[in-house]
Amino acid sequence: MPYLICAYRDYAVRLYKKLAKRYDIVLLSDPKQMTFEFVRKINPKIIFFPDWSWIVPENIINSFLCICFHESNLPKFRGGSPLQNQIIRGIEKTKSTAFIMTRGLDEGDILLQKDLSLKGSLAEIFDRMMENDYDMAVKIISGKYRRRKQSGKPTVFKRRKPEESELRSLNYDNKYLYNFIRMLSDPYPNAFLRIRGRRIIFKSARYNGKKLEITGEIA
Repeated sequence: MPYLICAYRDYAVRLYKKLAKRYDIVLLSDPKQMTFEFVRKINPKIIFFPDWSWIVPENIINSFLCICFHESNLPKFRGGSPLQNQIIRGIEKTKSTAFIMTRGLDEGDILLQKDLSLKGSLAEIFDRMMENDYDMAVKIISGKYRRRKQSGKPTVFKRRKPEESELRSLNYDNKYLYNFIRMLSDPYPNAFLRIRGRRIIFKSARYNGKKLEITGEIA
């Protein structure tokens, strides 16, 4: 039986390509194909969801083993935009968590977790996520995991909206500005500032503890 991976972001597609070197695995990147009829034809042994942004039909969840990868130490930071909701709060160490998908929001049993650093650029974080997800997927396929219930008090956050990328002012310390800008690097709606009817769009940031450097454009 093949495996199925539902992925569309660059790092997740790279994850698929790396897994495809070892396993019979099918890529689904178009949410319109996420139908029970389409998945039933593939009849996957496991469906992996790294950073999937759309609702998965309940009949798929009920009929197949669906494994979601989530970038938080569940049950903390359930819900949307886990990277951004942690980075903006100054969190630098978290977990990549593989859990069984249910109808409840990120409530399923945990199979595996790996340490994940939130330091550096989003590109660097994505590289770490890809390696973590690959390692966990290989172990899950091999049956090397221990299923356990989530424990602790849950926290739930909503997915960030594009308008929340606006900086209302620059009256923040450099560390906050650094985190705000880097967490919204591509492919996310970039941080921006309105000045006299124009937008300053921040593409990336570097911070050495004293000096904050940014790259951007004026729209």
